[in-house]
Amino acid sequence: MRGFLHRPATPSGDALVLTHGAGSDCRAPLLVAIASAFAARGFLVLRSDLPFRRARSSGPPPLSAAAHDREGLRRAVLAVRKLAPGRVFLGGHSYGGRQATILAAEEPDLAAGLLLLSYPLHPPRRPRELRTAHFPRLRVRALFVHGSRDPFGSLDEMRSALALIPAPTVLVPIEGGTHDLSRRPRAPAPSVDAGAATLAAFIGLMG
Repeated sequence: MRGFLHRPATPSGDALVLTHGAGSDCRAPLLVAIASAFAARGFLVLRSDLPFRRARSSGPPPLSAAAHDREGLRRAVLAVRKLAPGRVFLGGHSYGGRQATILAAEEPDLAAGLLLLSYPLHPPRRPRELRTAHFPRLRVRALFVHGSRDPFGSLDEMRSALALIPAPTVLVPIEGGTHDLSRRPRAPAPSVDAGAATLAAFIGLMG
């Protein structure tokens, strides 16, 4: 396992495992911003690299990597359970978030809830290729944070997709946000507001 552990100054007992998208790693600015916001609220946070990224330093995951990546997420949750006495939540950005939802549909007792950043609802410009087949089997609460300029799915498309999930869900829109939730093209990091809004909504949904 490879990643970064954020230890809170005043632990709440709860923990969050976060992972990255297909073109990044756990050092992504978005994950750092979200992890810092949650650690400040008392969460133990693990930013973890997926197995495909440990196997290759750049490039997207091969099609055969998905099951192995989900097993890596499962191991990360089990490892964090040894460090935090409370609930363990699971989430990630884009591809990592998608794998988290599939894992939660397969193992509903693994995590107490999901945090999905820029869920890749469909490939850009291919809206009919929806990645929602497992949504009706999700039985855990989930918070989706999504930019209004995300080419992987519009906010209206996300709202329609979330209706397929039988568990409670909340959609937090980031107006002007792209796939990395930045509000400006080529911005070096996501807006601080994204982290604050995500934390507040997550606490409300999971509390």
